[in-house]
Amino acid sequence: MRTAHRVETVRAAEAALMARLPEGALMQRAAAGLAAACRGLLPRVYGARVVLLVGSGDNGGDALYAGARLARRGAGVTAVLLGDRAHEGGLAALRGAGGRITDDPFEALAVADLVLDGITGIGGRGGLRADAVPVARAARGSDAVVVAVDLPSGVDADTGEVAGEALRADATVTFGTYKPGLLVDPAREYAGALRLVDIGLGPFLPGVPEMEALQHEDVARLLPVPGAESDKYRRGVLGVVAGSPRYPGAAVLAVAGALRGGAGAVRYVGPAGDAVLARHPETLVHSGRPEMAGRVQAWVVGPGLGEGPGPGVAVAEVLASDVPVLVDADGLRGLDPAVVRARPAPTLLTPHAGEAAALLGVAREEVEAGRLAAVRELAGRFGATVLLKGSTTLVCGPEGGPVRVNPTGTPWLATAGSGDVLSGLAGSLLAAGLSVVDAASAAAYLHGLAARRASAARGSAGPVPAVAAGPVTAGEVAESLRGAWGDVTASA
Repeated sequence: MRTAHRVETVRAAEAALMARLPEGALMQRAAAGLAAACRGLLPRVYGARVVLLVGSGDNGGDALYAGARLARRGAGVTAVLLGDRAHEGGLAALRGAGGRITDDPFEALAVADLVLDGITGIGGRGGLRADAVPVARAARGSDAVVVAVDLPSGVDADTGEVAGEALRADATVTFGTYKPGLLVDPAREYAGALRLVDIGLGPFLPGVPEMEALQHEDVARLLPVPGAESDKYRRGVLGVVAGSPRYPGAAVLAVAGALRGGAGAVRYVGPAGDAVLARHPETLVHSGRPEMAGRVQAWVVGPGLGEGPGPGVAVAEVLASDVPVLVDADGLRGLDPAVVRARPAPTLLTPHAGEAAALLGVAREEVEAGRLAAVRELAGRFGATVLLKGSTTLVCGPEGGPVRVNPTGTPWLATAGSGDVLSGLAGSLLAAGLSVVDAASAAAYLHGLAARRASAARGSAGPVPAVAAGPVTAGEVAESLRGAWGDVTASA
């Protein structure tokens, strides 16, 4: 599992570690890891042209020491000083290794093979300073590989917000632990490929991080596996209230997600029963009210319900139950926080940015710019677990704790109906007995992996690329859930 910690936590850990090390040893560890990562990004080090963008902070010092190491291996290293001061030891090391300082950054950047971005540190706020902007733009406009030192300059390490101009990196080498901003958009888009360098902070970091990102082995441990004594109730029966005469497909897709997610049985309640049975004859279809459908271990309500008084009645009946409930899409419209908070069983809300904005009474742009703050605010206001869908999907429980960020998402999931599949999948894991945070996190992980698999090979065997290769439909995502499940469990 990847974990991320806030700036103040990282600084406290660094201080505790530095108290046990010789002076400068921690920076040398970081510089050694940074230089090694840069060597891996260059076709050859000898003769390579490396430009260091050096600010006043420790990241500038890391860049200088790493540049000195590259210079000793034969690289031509040039430093551009952008702060009101520079790390004296780093400057001396660079000069001693044959590196140079330039007053013409644009000439150096025009021929650079690699640029190290050490302009600002993890405490930077509010975007790049005005004098650094032209240099940053020239670096990004060059043919060089841009490597951020610890995090891209101009992004907020704690929140992932980008409040001004920032330097987009091809790769980020971060030290000791991930920072939340590296894992959540919009800052994540500036970070490129991530590499973590272990500098020995582990024993000094708290056991509970600010953010978590599950990996294959973590999800494999969460997924339910039927035993010899399993029956449909032990595996979990999910109730689905979805669809309408206008949107019958939402019901079909939600049921598909539930069945592919391992539900022992799915009870469907709504007007799209014929469409559901035509695609999924194993579904138990009920045309009455949710409370008359029979025994379930969890409910999903909302996808494709449409407008009018009917959806509100259905949502109210489901929320009155004593089992976990997932509320999505049209079910979120006008949702009362007091009703959700009063429930005796847990609730999972799965809004996209627009729905989250409506629930919070803010503009959609505010949610998209501050996704971490928005998911925490929603979880606290409703006393529910919230899965905030989007470019980075976040999961936050009502009691706080680490926010989980999904690492498998792909832009190809931005297609009609994919959220309905996710709702059914997450609901099936709730019915199987997973905690709400675990069910939401595992579902988002499988959902993203299925989209990549569907895009890359339409469910065929073989390696799945990090970036999907072509467009998919929500139905193809649902069909690929089996393969995604297999990919995960094979790693256990």
